[in-house]
This record gives sequence, structure tokens and C-alpha cells, in this order.
Amino acid sequence: MAIVGFEFTKINVERKDVAKGKINISNNVALVAIKKSDLNLGTTKQSAIKFLFEYRSIYEPDFAKIELGGTITFLTDEKNSKEILTGWEKEKKIKKEVAEKIINAILSKSNIQSILLSNTVNLPPPVPMPKVTIAQGPKGKPDEKKDAKKEEQKSLKS
Repeated sequence: MAIVGFEFTKINVERKDVAKGKINISNNVALVAIKKSDLNLGTTKQSAIKFLFEYRSIYEPDFAKIELGGTITFLTDEKNSKEILTGWEKEKKIKKEVAEKIINAILSKSNIQSILLSNTVNLPPPVPMPKVTIAQGPKGKPDEKKDAKKEEQKSLKS
């Protein structure tokens, strides 16, 4: 069981106005449909499933939105393929271990794409970016012990 394909089929970003006040950003990912999609690899036929998804970042109050849609191709055996398709047709649910792989792949690609799109239209990033903080010493100066350790490590590497 492996993900063998990923593609965006829809990319939409819209900024309606200038932000005023506090902005709330909510992100959501949803599986929209699942289809059987066998792959021909040379002379052999492999069982595969295509997961259609939607990813949304909504900036409130009605300020902007980012919408992505796409497909993920998941290679699996025939038995597992039937189980996944049957579970989806009956209850719109898939097995936990498959869902984790699919959702994590969607988030990995979509979060990066949504950050790039938000930057293009001057929106704040839809996912928190890492921040660096420098520890302060007793008199508001950077912690000298940590700086000394870094210098010592640099000199050891040289």
C-alpha cells in the first residue's frame, strides 16, 4: 500500500478586502470521492484507488479564502481495494491506517501550496510559521552561557 500519485486539479485564492481587526483562519480537508483506478505497469495490472479531496483555508470575518482540490492515487492489493471502496460506498468512511496516510499526504502538499498562495496575494500564512526566540539573561542581555556553549561547539568542529 503506497501513494504513487498526487496532483492538484483546482487552485483558487481570493482576497476580498483589506484585513480589519483580528483575523481567524480555519483549515479543513475533506475526502470528496473515492474511485477505483487500476494502473497498467508494463504487462501487469495493479489495483489502485483515486481519492478526490478538497482543502480550504477560510479567513474570517469574510476576508479571504484558499481552495485546493486534487487527487491522490493509492496503490494497494485487490482485497484491500474492495474493502476501502465498500466502506466508502456504505458509510463514507475508510480504514484508519489508510486515512492517516492519505490525509497526511494531502496536508503535507496542501499546507505548502497554501503558504505560497497566501504570500502571493499578501495574506498571512494559513498555518503557523516557526518562530525563533532568544533567551534573555538576568539584565535583559542574551544569555551568555548559551552563546559561550555555541562558540565552544563551533571551535570543536573546526
